[in-house]
Amino acid sequence: MQPPAESGRNFSEVATGFTEASAVAEADRCIQCKNPKCVKGCPVEVPIPEFIKALREGQMSESARILKSTNNLPAVCGRVCPQETQCELECILGIKGEPVAIGRLERYVADWQLANEKPRVERAKPTGKRVAIIGTGPAGLTCAADLAKMGHAVTMFEALHVAGGVLMYGIPEFRLPKAIVQAEIDYVRELGVEILLDQVIGKIFTLDELLNEEKFDAIFLGTGAGLPTFLNIPGENNNGVFSANEFLTRVNLMKGYLFPEWDTPVSVGRKVVVFGAGNVAMDAARCALRIGNIMSQKNGTPPPKVHIVYRRSREEMPARAEEIHHAEEEGVELNLLTTPLEILADEKNNVRAVRCLQNRLGDPDASGRRSPVPIPGSEFEIEADTVIVAIGTSPNPLVFHDAAGLERGKWGTVVADEQIGKTKKDRVWAGGDIVTGAATVISAMGAGKRAAVDIDTFLMGTPRA
Repeated sequence: MQPPAESGRNFSEVATGFTEASAVAEADRCIQCKNPKCVKGCPVEVPIPEFIKALREGQMSESARILKSTNNLPAVCGRVCPQETQCELECILGIKGEPVAIGRLERYVADWQLANEKPRVERAKPTGKRVAIIGTGPAGLTCAADLAKMGHAVTMFEALHVAGGVLMYGIPEFRLPKAIVQAEIDYVRELGVEILLDQVIGKIFTLDELLNEEKFDAIFLGTGAGLPTFLNIPGENNNGVFSANEFLTRVNLMKGYLFPEWDTPVSVGRKVVVFGAGNVAMDAARCALRIGNIMSQKNGTPPPKVHIVYRRSREEMPARAEEIHHAEEEGVELNLLTTPLEILADEKNNVRAVRCLQNRLGDPDASGRRSPVPIPGSEFEIEADTVIVAIGTSPNPLVFHDAAGLERGKWGTVVADEQIGKTKKDRVWAGGDIVTGAATVISAMGAGKRAAVDIDTFLMGTPRA
């Protein structure tokens, strides 16, 4: 790891990864279970013992091949997946000690391949079937790659000018370098997948036009959940209030973190307040801290103060423990059991403070999380000149334009079968955040993989299992 005193002042990766010696030493800890529960804990069912065994035997090409047999984006997953609640949670060694660091080993192998060899491309005989994938995030990329390997002709439609979806616009450079994402996208292109940029489905084509006029045999919707949610409290229209989506897109996709090398600055004040406590909130807070520290070093101004405001306690924070730990180490302050009531502004409508209320935890709500109960008379203010709202997202409604037959859920999501991704609309599948709401990269990849299997079953006319 970078030391916290340094990592909060640059956008280089915080986790620097294993050396060869440390990777082999960690791989040696794997006891090669006959019934590996770690595989069942992985949404894309990576053959974990097999890739680790090849690694420790020095067969790096074989280790990478095994990884890529089920995971099309291992260099991404090795960095941003919550292994501690998935594969590593199931590791037998974790019962009495530390589980094998499966995620860091995955990253090591994937990075080795990116640096040393071109991935082997295996394609099936062309089937003559055409599939449209809407969105180039983790769900879409996984679905596209698997369908291409099966021999289908795949075309991806991306609304932005760069492929990658949330991997590009949402996750910061210090957690997921853009060069790594681009290398994984290039691999998907090598499989024969066509990626069309600046294509807003719902505007240039409806789903019916893709099926009936453009003659696609099937469609997979993987457009994610990019529509920000707000608290609807007074003052959210004041100057200096961002959604996390806008803020992170400016920082990541528009290269705001490279100002002045890239002339796309992000206006971040000296006193930043972030609403929310998920991974997106941590990303926004840590980006704001870095930009403030970099500008402080350049201009000789005081370092920034960055606050996370969350209405529950630490135990209920949805972000990964690792991300919370890094945020605190770097200097982000947590204001827990705190509810924002109003964003206050000066005479020019510029943010000056956030009025808050303290809570105590009451009984668990329907999800099992303890509900916050306001404490009367506990109102206070946090000085602020920038507010970032990171409390959740929903699917962008544009894709639903004239989408007859596509059923939507209570929160604007698409209704689809959880196991196979099939929607209520004929020849249309969906997966990832557009179905579940904001979730993890690996869960979206799992949905894309399951949908690819069912799409292939449909296209080839074989019975479902």
